[in-house]
Amino acid sequence: MVYQLDSYRYWEKFLQRSGLEYGQFGENFTVDGLADNEVCIGDHYRIGGALFEVTQPRVTCYRVGIRMNDPQMPSLLVSHKRPGFYFRVLEEGEVGAGDEIVRVAEGPERVSIEEIDGLLYLPGHPLESLRRALRVPALSFGWKQSLEALAEAGKQQEPYGNAGLAPSSTPAPAWSGFRPLRVANIQRESVDVLSFVFESEDHSPLLSAIPGQFLALRLPVDSHTAPLVRNYSISNFEDVGRYRISVKRAAGSGSHYLHDQVKSGDIIHVSAPRGEFAVAPGANPVVLISAGIGVTPVLAMLHSLAASQSGKTREVWWCYGTRNGEEHPFASEVKGLLEGFSRSHSFVAYSRPADDDRGYDASGHLNLSALQRLGIPEEADFYLCGPAAFLADFIADLNTWGVPGTRIHSETFGAGAALTPGIASKPSLSPHPPKGSAGIGPLVSFTRSSLVAPWDSRYGNLLEFAEACDVPVRWSCRVGVCHTCESGLIDGKVRYIPEPLDQPASGDVLICCSSPLTAIELDL
Repeated sequence: MVYQLDSYRYWEKFLQRSGLEYGQFGENFTVDGLADNEVCIGDHYRIGGALFEVTQPRVTCYRVGIRMNDPQMPSLLVSHKRPGFYFRVLEEGEVGAGDEIVRVAEGPERVSIEEIDGLLYLPGHPLESLRRALRVPALSFGWKQSLEALAEAGKQQEPYGNAGLAPSSTPAPAWSGFRPLRVANIQRESVDVLSFVFESEDHSPLLSAIPGQFLALRLPVDSHTAPLVRNYSISNFEDVGRYRISVKRAAGSGSHYLHDQVKSGDIIHVSAPRGEFAVAPGANPVVLISAGIGVTPVLAMLHSLAASQSGKTREVWWCYGTRNGEEHPFASEVKGLLEGFSRSHSFVAYSRPADDDRGYDASGHLNLSALQRLGIPEEADFYLCGPAAFLADFIADLNTWGVPGTRIHSETFGAGAALTPGIASKPSLSPHPPKGSAGIGPLVSFTRSSLVAPWDSRYGNLLEFAEACDVPVRWSCRVGVCHTCESGLIDGKVRYIPEPLDQPASGDVLICCSSPLTAIELDL
């Protein structure tokens, strides 16, 4: 990492500080010259006996804020266009203080550090500039991926958020918050699964969901507490504009309410379809792997593939695990769909089959070894949904097998995995209200974590509030630059302090720099 003496002098004046020491910004080389608006990706420099290549700007994170005792520093480095940059070592050698820095080759396209940093982190993302930057061979792999995502999004008429920082394959939600939908039909799928079909009150078609997405339902369980908000994957794919969810009776209040209280004709307040779990376009074989009620989103994917002529020509593998025939939903529905494909395969495992069960291929739990014996192609795209332990084991096995992460797609019904860079992991705790007296602010609902708690102004933002509740969160910069914390805002309004450098997608929120103005529901 390289940072410049000129930037030291700039920050001393801007921050009204003195005595900054070399290395204060986390750099390995503190240099005289090499300004961010002059150094370009792909430039080669010789210093002492070593040869270096410029590869990318600094990736801003919270650590520079700690070093500078100023949490806003990650944002300031970008907005003031003084990020610093990284060298790739081309030839090792001895380097010492005072060595001359000599540029020995210029990078193609002359894309400066300042320009490329702004392309990713600041609003605008001009398509031609992105294409120019992507023509530079020396650009690091991670930055190439981010700029490619921005360039692809730039081809759309309505770009959706910052695709380079928080990639999204789906458009903005069809409506904000919740709207009343009528329960058109209820159908039993197995001994413990019911399907609920929703339609608009006036029977006008609802916007088709992307297969794999989910709905959030606001459920008035009783008159004494706030309504529950629960997420349920859509299990069908219909152009006629109705949504079907399929709910397993479990220990939670949400499933009990749906199974015991809801009748055909009832009105339920429902969010627009949301979520990034979707089938990638192309001709690769598709492997749909699920267990238990995790069948629902991949069933919607199977419906969508069966509904399109191009989807029917793809090789499709249906792999499902459940306990026994009584707990096996959608068996005949899946069988009928698979018959419409030119190349389809089915493998069903029962962990505890009954003596008279016939609709399965193997006893025991579904695992990769069993599927490999069937000849599932390694070059397929894999889509997985099921219990957390099932997903963790299967994804680990796929990684060990050599399947790239870009071809492994998964959805979990509970809270996602936390990402807290540089912080030691701690035992996983159940989400809970913050310790101490309860806040008096708007209610904050963490829907995946099944927690509702009143906002407490003791916390600077929703990220800090979520951490106090032991809700799993993801973050890096903690000040609205990197979008790692971007989460779904199902309902409600927030304010930003400070304002993000680039706005999140419509229907999303950056929790690291926002606080609630009204009651909110977060997809966390």
